[in-house]
Amino acid sequence: MQLPLRVVRYFLLICWLLPVLGVAAQPSDSATPSAPTVQPGRLVFRLKPELRHLATATAIAEPTLLAALQRIGATQLHQKFSNTLLPDPEKPGSVDISLIYEIQLPTPTDLDRARHLLQNTGTVLYAEPLYYYAPLSQPNDPLADSTRTDGQSYLRNIRAYSAWDVTKGDTTIVIGISDTGINFDHQDLGQVKYNYADPIDGIDNDHDGYIDNFRGWDLADKDNNPYVDALLGPKKHGVLVTGIAAGTPDNAKGIAGVGYKCRYLPLKIYPSTAQGAFAGYESMVYAAEHGCQVLNVSWGGPGSRSQYEQDVISYVAVNRDVVIVAAAGNNNAEQDFYPASYDHVLSVAGVRADNTRGALTYSRRVDICTLGTDVLTTLGDYVDGYVSVTGSSFAAPIAAGVAALVRSQFPSYSAAQVIAQVRATTNPDIYTLPGNAAYLGKLGTGRLDAYRAVLTTDARAARVVRSQVLRTSTARQQELEIEVQNLLQPVTNLRVSLTSLSPYLTTPSDVFAVAALPTLGRATNIDKPFRLTVAANTPLNAKALIECRLMADNGFQTTQYLTVVLNPGYVVLDANDLRLTLASQGTLGYDNPASSIGEGITYRQGSSLLYEGGLVVATSPTRVSSQVRGAKGNDQDFHMQSQTLFSRPVRATQEAQGVFQDSLPSATRNRTVGVRVHQHAYAWAAAPARNYVVLQYRLTNMTPDTLKPLYAGLFMDWDLPRDAARNVAMWDASRALGYVYSLATSDLYVGVQVLDGGAPTYYAINNAATTGLVAPATGGLSRTEKYDGLSNGTTYASAGLPYGADVSQLVGAALRALPPGDSTTLTLAVLGASSLPELQAAADDARQRFAQVLPTRPAAPVVTWQAYPNPTTGKLHIEVPLSFSPTDIRLFNQAGTMVLQQAATTRTTLDLHAYPAGLYLLQVCSAGGSTLSQRVVVQP
Repeated sequence: MQLPLRVVRYFLLICWLLPVLGVAAQPSDSATPSAPTVQPGRLVFRLKPELRHLATATAIAEPTLLAALQRIGATQLHQKFSNTLLPDPEKPGSVDISLIYEIQLPTPTDLDRARHLLQNTGTVLYAEPLYYYAPLSQPNDPLADSTRTDGQSYLRNIRAYSAWDVTKGDTTIVIGISDTGINFDHQDLGQVKYNYADPIDGIDNDHDGYIDNFRGWDLADKDNNPYVDALLGPKKHGVLVTGIAAGTPDNAKGIAGVGYKCRYLPLKIYPSTAQGAFAGYESMVYAAEHGCQVLNVSWGGPGSRSQYEQDVISYVAVNRDVVIVAAAGNNNAEQDFYPASYDHVLSVAGVRADNTRGALTYSRRVDICTLGTDVLTTLGDYVDGYVSVTGSSFAAPIAAGVAALVRSQFPSYSAAQVIAQVRATTNPDIYTLPGNAAYLGKLGTGRLDAYRAVLTTDARAARVVRSQVLRTSTARQQELEIEVQNLLQPVTNLRVSLTSLSPYLTTPSDVFAVAALPTLGRATNIDKPFRLTVAANTPLNAKALIECRLMADNGFQTTQYLTVVLNPGYVVLDANDLRLTLASQGTLGYDNPASSIGEGITYRQGSSLLYEGGLVVATSPTRVSSQVRGAKGNDQDFHMQSQTLFSRPVRATQEAQGVFQDSLPSATRNRTVGVRVHQHAYAWAAAPARNYVVLQYRLTNMTPDTLKPLYAGLFMDWDLPRDAARNVAMWDASRALGYVYSLATSDLYVGVQVLDGGAPTYYAINNAATTGLVAPATGGLSRTEKYDGLSNGTTYASAGLPYGADVSQLVGAALRALPPGDSTTLTLAVLGASSLPELQAAADDARQRFAQVLPTRPAAPVVTWQAYPNPTTGKLHIEVPLSFSPTDIRLFNQAGTMVLQQAATTRTTLDLHAYPAGLYLLQVCSAGGSTLSQRVVVQP
């Protein structure tokens, strides 16, 4: 298509004026977009359904949640989506977003802490921040192809002309354009979906909550003007996208949109005012509630999943039956990109004119690809402007236009079926091209083919619609449950097989035989899940890709990819009523500051009780090691040596162990202690041991100096529901038990008990206090404060009385002086109960069980003797005084079996090279019947 000469002149004039006007040049269309950024001071949460009767559009009458909202300074609480449809039992996967609320918080605010406090009330399903996503691409050289003669090459590429011979779409089909706004004056953008029920007269005539939303809506600035900001280049993005999907055809001007007769609804999501805010996900719900059957999303970023965002998408796609089409990204890399990588979204990647991958994003989450380079479309600067642009932003609206044609041709198809039809009718020959050989399966099912999409009536499209990985009792085994749905024509003899694409995962050879599935039929392998084998050398939290191959009669076959997380950096001891997460680097409850990795500490399947917890070791006010909050963010002193994993249970129902250590003081300017820590956890399923988990920490001095004094203990920031601001911390000296309870509820008590290691130490902390030896935990504890908290005995025995407060506690012991290479052990119990007497009974049982089942070392020996080096890699030297009259030496493994017996003298050497690495009990027996005992560690 030959463009008017005046277009070129306009471009030249604009390019000449840009430096003069101070307008920055636009980034390249293949520039890497930044990851989504958190919008400060904004938080959303989803109220639990059973509390619906206590909620209105602008208020929640649940007292615990109200107290938490007041505590974090929340204002402007409002229901995020007020006109939503409730879940339909006939639509699996539909969700309820009517109970999602948004709040404003003071800035700056620790959003992670605020999230945790809300979740801890037990009244919300989740609490999350809101994110800002940038438009995916901008043209950097609008003149580059403005005078091309080949016009809209992408129409030929996708066989749109042939598709239009089958259907030209329908004016009742509306494509929502979630973007930067529109230029209503452009000669090719006249196919707007007008809302005649609400003309512009200052009145909300249709009573939908939006005044005069006659031609779209500005959700960012909350007004009825979705018009672009003409002088700001990034704001023109929406005009470019709209022309591709819904440019006016048959008007003898410019271009024709792929959707042909289908109309569009402009949804402006980027603010033009300081008071506005990014509103991408709000626009999705608006589109669904205002007649859009297809929604184009040409924005996003790399990152991780948000449950709030997935909920919105599920609601729009499942409850409201909208086809969501999203750009797969412009990063020249393989990565997940959101929202394109969410469930229920058609993810579209861009390719070159020769159908090879351009410098854009590719991944196994991509569904299809289409032309993403030199895409001719409308330009928003003037009424008859056009420009060629590049990026997946402009591949997506091509696919959105085709989806609108499919909805016109197959009006009975659901949104999921439309996506399946588009996906099933692509041209897979792109993978035969040499340029795509390295990207097999990473550009979707193939290149978009509009003609096949609207013509084919016998397409088949079975897919895995749900998957869940389950842990087994064996550390290296996981189970995979899947659910398969047939979206299009019936299939027979359907089989599903798995192939691991990760070196860390082995998939089984067996096949899930589904047999026959009718249209929209479902089947699950819940009775016989796939058995996955995890390699021993798998890194922590490794992601493994599984190729899922579905085959049936009549030549049907398709490939789908599932991502599973292997080898999490923590274990969850869940044998009894106290469910405890033990991480590999010394923390409890969670393995990161945001409380998102791990499953917390819970009691009887309740909500998480701990905001943060972990081991603290100190030898001076300046030499302290931990992974818990410090004065300037989380201290990160410990690093894993041996991953914490479940081990073969010998003394308990569940046992887990691992090794971590800090750096030597010489490497940290004397900020750390210099210890290696072997942690071992025990949990019992049978009463009366169902209310506690025992933790043993064996500390080995890795420095050349004796560690004296030496303290170790657990910092525990408990947040008991239903109001973490009404907790009380106390000390039971007779049991060496520090416990916490809530004034807001009478049926929950938790605590930490010192079982062995030295003289108990305890410090109860009021996190909201402004005075005291230990600074407020909300600001983090300095190394000096952690040392002071562990070294002050049990003087500070309570916090939170009489009205309750947000409390923490340091519970530990003053350990014996530790010579170089020597080891000592601290043993603690973490407990939960429904009453104080029950907690005390659990503490008594834990102490008795420790004495009977988990002895560490006897009372101070009556003679001076030594066994060194300990730990040892082979040779162990034992020296006892002549007066002891030693007769023999015995060595016992952890099961209590004697594995060595040898005659003894005052100086004896044992060769332990042949014994497996682990913990042993050494005994030296005398002629008079006395026994000396010591724990010995054999290292590989």
